[in-house]
Amino acid sequence: MPETAVIIEAAINGTAPKARNPNIPRSADEVEVDALASLDAGAAIIHAHNANIRWLGREAADDYLAAWRPILEQRPDALWYPTGVVAPGIEDRLAHTEILATELGPGLRMAYVDPGSTNVGWIGKDGRPTGYTYTNTFDEVAAFFGQCDRLKLGPAVAIYEPGWLFTTLHYLRQGLLPAGTMVKLYFCGEHDVMGRGIGSSYGLPPTRNALLAYLDMLEGSGLPWSVSVWGGDLMATPIAKLAVELGGHLHVGLEEYFHPDRRPTNVELITECVDLAAEVGRPVATCAEAAAMIGLAPR
Repeated sequence: MPETAVIIEAAINGTAPKARNPNIPRSADEVEVDALASLDAGAAIIHAHNANIRWLGREAADDYLAAWRPILEQRPDALWYPTGVVAPGIEDRLAHTEILATELGPGLRMAYVDPGSTNVGWIGKDGRPTGYTYTNTFDEVAAFFGQCDRLKLGPAVAIYEPGWLFTTLHYLRQGLLPAGTMVKLYFCGEHDVMGRGIGSSYGLPPTRNALLAYLDMLEGSGLPWSVSVWGGDLMATPIAKLAVELGGHLHVGLEEYFHPDRRPTNVELITECVDLAAEVGRPVATCAEAAAMIGLAPR
Protein backbone atom coordinates (compact mmCIF):
# COMPACT_ATOMS: atom_id res chain seq x y z
CA MET A 1 0.00 0.00 0.00
CA PRO A 2 1.82 3.14 -1.20
CA GLU A 3 0.20 5.32 1.48
CA THR A 4 2.04 3.35 4.18
CA ALA A 5 5.38 3.19 2.40
CA VAL A 6 8.61 4.62 3.82
CA ILE A 7 10.27 7.27 1.69
CA ILE A 8 14.05 6.96 1.83
CA GLU A 9 16.05 10.03 0.87
CA ALA A 10 19.80 9.84 0.34
CA ALA A 11 21.98 12.93 0.65
CA ILE A 12 24.86 11.35 -1.19
CA ASN A 13 27.75 13.80 -0.84
CA GLY A 14 27.32 17.35 0.49
CA THR A 15 30.59 19.22 0.84
CA ALA A 16 32.23 16.37 2.74
CA PRO A 17 35.75 15.57 1.46
CA LYS A 18 36.98 12.15 0.42
CA ALA A 19 39.48 12.35 3.26
CA ARG A 20 36.51 11.81 5.56
CA ASN A 21 35.16 8.89 3.54
CA PRO A 22 36.60 7.76 0.18
CA ASN A 23 33.13 6.51 -0.83
CA ILE A 24 31.75 10.06 -1.11
CA PRO A 25 30.99 10.77 -4.80
CA ARG A 26 32.46 14.07 -5.97
CA SER A 27 32.86 14.07 -9.77
CA ALA A 28 29.90 13.97 -12.16
CA ASP A 29 30.77 10.39 -13.14
CA GLU A 30 30.93 9.33 -9.50
CA VAL A 31 27.61 11.02 -8.75
CA GLU A 32 25.99 9.23 -11.68
CA VAL A 33 27.18 5.81 -10.53
CA ASP A 34 26.34 6.42 -6.88
CA ALA A 35 22.91 7.95 -7.53
CA LEU A 36 21.84 5.07 -9.77
CA ALA A 37 23.07 2.53 -7.22
CA SER A 38 21.23 4.41 -4.45
CA LEU A 39 18.00 4.39 -6.43
CA ASP A 40 18.38 0.68 -7.12
CA ALA A 41 19.00 0.06 -3.39
CA GLY A 42 15.72 1.68 -2.39
CA ALA A 43 16.17 5.46 -2.26
CA ALA A 44 13.22 7.37 -3.68
CA ILE A 45 14.84 10.83 -3.46
CA ILE A 46 18.44 11.87 -4.03
CA HIS A 47 19.88 15.12 -2.72
CA ALA A 48 23.21 15.98 -4.31
CA HIS A 49 25.80 18.72 -4.38
CA ASN A 50 27.93 19.52 -7.38
CA ALA A 51 31.72 19.73 -7.30
CA ASN A 52 31.98 23.26 -5.87
CA ILE A 53 29.38 25.01 -3.71
CA ARG A 54 30.89 28.39 -4.64
CA TRP A 55 30.09 28.07 -8.34
CA LEU A 56 27.19 30.27 -9.41
CA GLY A 57 24.52 30.22 -12.09
CA ARG A 58 25.57 28.64 -15.37
CA GLU A 59 28.77 27.14 -13.98
CA ALA A 60 26.96 25.51 -11.05
CA ALA A 61 24.14 24.25 -13.28
CA ASP A 62 26.44 22.76 -15.91
CA ASP A 63 28.20 20.63 -13.32
CA TYR A 64 24.86 19.29 -12.09
CA LEU A 65 23.71 18.65 -15.66
CA ALA A 66 26.84 16.61 -16.41
CA ALA A 67 25.70 14.09 -13.80
CA TRP A 68 21.93 14.34 -13.91
CA ARG A 69 21.22 14.29 -17.63
CA PRO A 70 22.59 10.74 -17.97
CA ILE A 71 20.95 9.70 -14.69
CA LEU A 72 17.55 10.90 -15.89
CA GLU A 73 18.04 9.23 -19.27
CA GLN A 74 18.33 5.93 -17.41
CA ARG A 75 15.85 6.73 -14.61
CA PRO A 76 13.37 9.35 -15.84
CA ASP A 77 11.28 8.71 -12.71
CA ALA A 78 14.12 9.70 -10.37
CA LEU A 79 13.38 12.38 -7.78
CA TRP A 80 16.31 14.61 -6.94
CA TYR A 81 17.19 18.17 -6.04
CA PRO A 82 20.37 20.27 -5.87
CA THR A 83 21.69 22.30 -2.98
CA GLY A 84 22.37 26.01 -2.61
CA VAL A 85 25.42 28.07 -3.45
CA VAL A 86 27.60 30.36 -1.36
CA ALA A 87 26.68 33.87 -2.50
CA PRO A 88 25.59 37.09 -0.79
CA GLY A 89 22.77 37.97 -3.19
CA ILE A 90 19.47 36.13 -3.46
CA GLU A 91 19.52 36.28 -7.27
CA ASP A 92 22.79 34.32 -7.36
CA ARG A 93 21.42 31.85 -4.83
CA LEU A 94 18.41 31.11 -7.01
CA ALA A 95 20.00 31.21 -10.48
CA HIS A 96 21.28 27.64 -10.84
CA THR A 97 17.92 26.14 -9.82
CA GLU A 98 16.21 28.36 -12.38
CA ILE A 99 18.52 27.04 -15.11
CA LEU A 100 18.08 23.42 -14.05
CA ALA A 101 14.29 23.72 -13.96
CA THR A 102 14.26 25.32 -17.42
CA GLU A 103 16.62 22.85 -19.07
CA LEU A 104 15.53 19.65 -17.34
CA GLY A 105 11.81 20.42 -17.33
CA PRO A 106 10.05 17.47 -15.66
CA GLY A 107 13.45 16.08 -14.71
CA LEU A 108 13.52 18.48 -11.75
CA ARG A 109 10.49 18.34 -9.46
CA MET A 110 11.93 19.43 -6.11
CA ALA A 111 14.11 22.19 -4.65
CA TYR A 112 15.68 22.86 -1.30
CA VAL A 113 14.39 25.51 1.11
CA ASP A 114 16.19 26.36 4.37
CA PRO A 115 13.67 28.53 6.27
CA GLY A 116 15.88 30.09 8.93
CA SER A 117 19.29 30.81 10.40
CA THR A 118 21.47 28.99 12.93
CA ASN A 119 24.95 28.81 14.39
CA VAL A 120 26.83 25.76 13.06
CA GLY A 121 29.84 25.04 15.20
CA TRP A 122 32.21 22.74 16.99
CA ILE A 123 34.47 22.85 20.00
CA GLY A 124 37.58 24.91 19.24
CA LYS A 125 41.13 24.28 20.39
CA ASP A 126 40.59 26.52 23.40
CA GLY A 127 37.57 24.49 24.48
CA ARG A 128 35.05 27.17 23.50
CA PRO A 129 32.35 26.72 20.86
CA THR A 130 33.32 28.21 17.51
CA GLY A 131 32.00 28.06 13.95
CA TYR A 132 29.88 30.17 11.63
CA THR A 133 26.33 31.47 11.27
CA TYR A 134 24.27 30.02 8.43
CA THR A 135 21.88 32.82 7.50
CA ASN A 136 18.59 32.84 5.63
CA THR A 137 16.55 36.01 6.20
CA PHE A 138 12.77 36.06 6.06
CA ASP A 139 12.95 37.85 2.69
CA GLU A 140 15.29 35.17 1.36
CA VAL A 141 13.02 32.41 2.66
CA ALA A 142 10.12 34.06 0.85
CA ALA A 143 12.18 34.13 -2.35
CA PHE A 144 12.97 30.41 -2.12
CA PHE A 145 9.36 29.45 -1.47
CA GLY A 146 8.31 31.83 -4.24
CA GLN A 147 10.64 30.15 -6.72
CA CYS A 148 9.24 26.74 -5.80
CA ASP A 149 5.69 27.98 -6.27
CA ARG A 150 6.43 29.64 -9.60
CA LEU A 151 8.37 26.68 -11.04
CA LYS A 152 6.04 24.05 -9.53
CA LEU A 153 8.86 22.49 -7.51
CA GLY A 154 8.13 20.69 -4.26
CA PRO A 155 10.07 22.30 -1.39
CA ALA A 156 12.37 19.92 0.50
CA VAL A 157 12.37 21.92 3.72
CA ALA A 158 15.26 21.47 6.15
CA ILE A 159 14.43 21.93 9.83
CA TYR A 160 17.64 22.62 11.74
CA GLU A 161 15.86 24.41 14.58
CA PRO A 162 12.28 24.46 15.93
CA GLY A 163 11.97 28.07 14.74
CA TRP A 164 12.46 26.90 11.16
CA LEU A 165 9.42 24.68 11.55
CA PHE A 166 7.38 27.55 13.01
CA THR A 167 8.16 29.59 9.88
CA THR A 168 7.13 26.69 7.61
CA LEU A 169 3.89 26.20 9.51
CA HIS A 170 3.11 29.92 9.26
CA TYR A 171 3.36 29.60 5.46
CA LEU A 172 1.09 26.55 5.58
CA ARG A 173 -1.56 28.21 7.75
CA GLN A 174 -1.58 31.32 5.56
CA GLY A 175 -2.10 29.19 2.45
CA LEU A 176 1.32 30.19 1.08
CA LEU A 177 3.19 26.89 1.28
CA PRO A 178 3.85 25.46 -2.20
CA ALA A 179 2.42 22.09 -3.12
CA GLY A 180 4.69 19.10 -2.64
CA THR A 181 6.33 20.28 0.59
CA MET A 182 8.16 17.72 2.73
CA VAL A 183 9.89 18.64 5.99
CA LYS A 184 13.17 17.04 7.03
CA LEU A 185 13.79 17.08 10.78
CA TYR A 186 17.54 17.49 11.26
CA PHE A 187 18.85 16.32 14.62
CA CYS A 188 22.41 17.07 15.72
CA GLY A 189 24.71 14.16 16.52
CA GLU A 190 27.78 14.05 18.72
CA HIS A 191 30.03 15.54 16.03
CA ASP A 192 29.71 18.74 14.05
CA VAL A 193 28.37 18.46 10.51
CA MET A 194 31.88 18.19 9.02
CA GLY A 195 33.24 15.79 11.62
CA ARG A 196 35.78 18.33 12.84
CA GLY A 197 35.17 17.79 16.52
CA ILE A 198 32.78 16.73 19.23
CA GLY A 199 30.00 19.07 20.25
CA SER A 200 26.43 19.58 19.00
CA SER A 201 25.68 23.17 18.11
CA TYR A 202 22.11 23.50 16.83
CA GLY A 203 18.63 22.13 17.06
CA LEU A 204 17.72 19.11 19.13
CA PRO A 205 19.53 15.85 19.96
CA PRO A 206 18.28 12.60 18.36
CA THR A 207 16.14 11.46 21.28
CA ARG A 208 12.60 10.16 21.58
CA ASN A 209 11.40 13.26 23.42
CA ALA A 210 12.98 15.58 20.84
CA LEU A 211 11.19 13.82 17.97
CA LEU A 212 7.91 13.87 19.86
CA ALA A 213 8.31 17.62 20.43
CA TYR A 214 8.61 18.17 16.68
CA LEU A 215 5.61 15.93 16.07
CA ASP A 216 3.59 18.00 18.54
CA MET A 217 4.37 21.02 16.37
CA LEU A 218 3.44 19.15 13.19
CA GLU A 219 0.18 17.73 14.54
CA GLY A 220 -2.70 18.45 12.21
CA SER A 221 -0.49 19.88 9.46
CA GLY A 222 -0.63 16.83 7.20
CA LEU A 223 2.95 17.49 6.10
CA PRO A 224 5.10 14.42 5.33
CA TRP A 225 8.25 14.37 7.44
CA SER A 226 11.52 12.52 7.73
CA VAL A 227 14.28 12.26 10.33
CA SER A 228 18.01 12.75 9.88
CA VAL A 229 21.07 12.89 12.13
CA TRP A 230 23.98 15.13 11.15
CA GLY A 231 27.38 14.36 12.57
CA GLY A 232 26.33 10.89 13.65
CA ASP A 233 24.53 7.70 12.64
CA LEU A 234 20.73 7.84 12.41
CA MET A 235 20.42 4.08 12.80
CA ALA A 236 22.31 4.15 16.11
CA THR A 237 19.68 6.45 17.64
CA PRO A 238 16.15 5.70 18.91
CA ILE A 239 14.49 8.07 16.46
CA ALA A 240 14.98 5.95 13.31
CA LYS A 241 12.70 3.11 14.36
CA LEU A 242 10.33 5.44 16.20
CA ALA A 243 9.91 7.55 13.08
CA VAL A 244 9.08 4.52 10.95
CA GLU A 245 6.63 3.27 13.60
CA LEU A 246 4.90 6.67 13.72
CA GLY A 247 4.49 7.05 9.96
CA GLY A 248 7.58 9.11 9.19
CA HIS A 249 10.34 8.68 6.65
CA LEU A 250 14.13 8.35 6.65
CA HIS A 251 16.87 10.68 5.42
CA VAL A 252 20.40 9.24 5.34
CA GLY A 253 23.58 9.61 3.31
CA LEU A 254 27.26 10.43 3.40
CA GLU A 255 26.60 14.18 3.52
CA GLU A 256 25.42 13.86 7.10
CA TYR A 257 26.79 10.54 8.34
CA PHE A 258 29.85 10.58 10.55
CA HIS A 259 31.65 7.91 12.53
CA PRO A 260 35.30 8.15 13.57
CA ASP A 261 36.03 4.60 12.36
CA ARG A 262 33.34 3.31 10.01
CA ARG A 263 33.37 4.27 6.30
CA PRO A 264 30.11 3.00 4.75
CA THR A 265 28.76 3.58 1.26
CA ASN A 266 25.48 5.30 0.54
CA VAL A 267 24.06 1.95 -0.57
CA GLU A 268 24.92 0.44 2.81
CA LEU A 269 23.10 3.23 4.64
CA ILE A 270 20.06 2.89 2.37
CA THR A 271 20.01 -0.88 2.85
CA GLU A 272 19.85 -0.34 6.60
CA CYS A 273 16.75 1.79 6.05
CA VAL A 274 15.15 -0.87 3.85
CA ASP A 275 15.81 -3.50 6.53
CA LEU A 276 14.31 -1.28 9.24
CA ALA A 277 11.17 -0.67 7.19
CA ALA A 278 10.78 -4.42 6.73
CA GLU A 279 11.26 -4.98 10.45
CA VAL A 280 8.49 -2.52 11.28
CA GLY A 281 6.26 -3.89 8.52
CA ARG A 282 6.17 -1.00 6.08
CA PRO A 283 7.12 -1.25 2.40
CA VAL A 284 9.66 1.08 0.79
CA ALA A 285 8.31 3.75 -1.56
CA THR A 286 9.29 3.84 -5.21
CA CYS A 287 10.04 7.20 -6.81
CA ALA A 288 6.55 7.34 -8.30
CA GLU A 289 4.91 6.45 -5.00
CA ALA A 290 6.98 9.03 -3.14
CA ALA A 291 6.00 11.73 -5.65
CA ALA A 292 2.34 10.92 -5.10
CA MET A 293 2.66 10.80 -1.32
CA ILE A 294 4.41 14.16 -1.18
CA GLY A 295 2.00 15.69 -3.68
CA LEU A 296 4.53 16.77 -6.30
CA ALA A 297 3.24 18.39 -9.48
CA PRO A 298 2.69 15.81 -12.26
CA ARG A 299 5.59 15.30 -14.68
